[in-house]
Amino acid sequence: MKTPLKPERRTVPTAPRKPRPPGWIWGLLAALALAGGMALAAPAVHADSISALRQSAEQGDAKAQNNLGALYARGQGVPQDFTEAAKWYAKAAEQGLAAAQVNLGAMHAKGRGVPQDFQAALRWYRRAAERGYALAQVNLGVMHTLGQGVTRDDAEAARWFRQAADQGLALGQHNLGVMYAKGQGVARDLVQAHMWLNLAAARGHQQAVRAREEVARKMTPEQLAQAQELAKDWKPPNPPQPPAPPGSPRKKPAAVLPGRII
Repeated sequence: MKTPLKPERRTVPTAPRKPRPPGWIWGLLAALALAGGMALAAPAVHADSISALRQSAEQGDAKAQNNLGALYARGQGVPQDFTEAAKWYAKAAEQGLAAAQVNLGAMHAKGRGVPQDFQAALRWYRRAAERGYALAQVNLGVMHTLGQGVTRDDAEAARWFRQAADQGLALGQHNLGVMYAKGQGVARDLVQAHMWLNLAAARGHQQAVRAREEVARKMTPEQLAQAQELAKDWKPPNPPQPPAPPGSPRKKPAAVLPGRII
């Protein structure tokens, strides 16, 4: 009895894998995704608290409107409803509340509760960014980097990242550091890249920690020492101060707590 022949195995040729780029090369995109996040508040979710919050929102309190929108966006204490969230964000945004303007811009950018509209997102981000709201400045930089709702302009993106970085916002510092590392929108400068990434890492930005390590491997000992010294001496020229709605008294800027610089 003949032994049945085994079917011949054919090896399908596969394309060679491209080497994965260093983390800091693609790390900017990961940070930009975070930048598209929202300036959500964290109100209590007890039924009585929600009822009181809704009453304040219906009476025109902008912060309450933004917080109620945040509850609907998260589905906390109420059924998740992006349309309802966008409605309350819009009411607060029209009153000039910068956090709500960022939230509404993010809803337009993601197409949640409203049709996706990058130009509308850009308008809301710009309104808050021009009044000094750091997260809006980062998001506006993101839009320019990706060319969403506007012609791509890396130099303009870097300008907005710098404004947020100067306020001590870790996300802005990380993005600006990556721009320097890549020479995107600014002249390539590993010393400046490491300094900004170091500052962001000291504020707990984990992607900045990894990017800082990547950049450090490409630096001379002299460059590294210079970058570390710059980071230790850095002070925010524009401390963060969330803008109040028009007509509200301005509050004294909060102190920026020092982080751990390596």
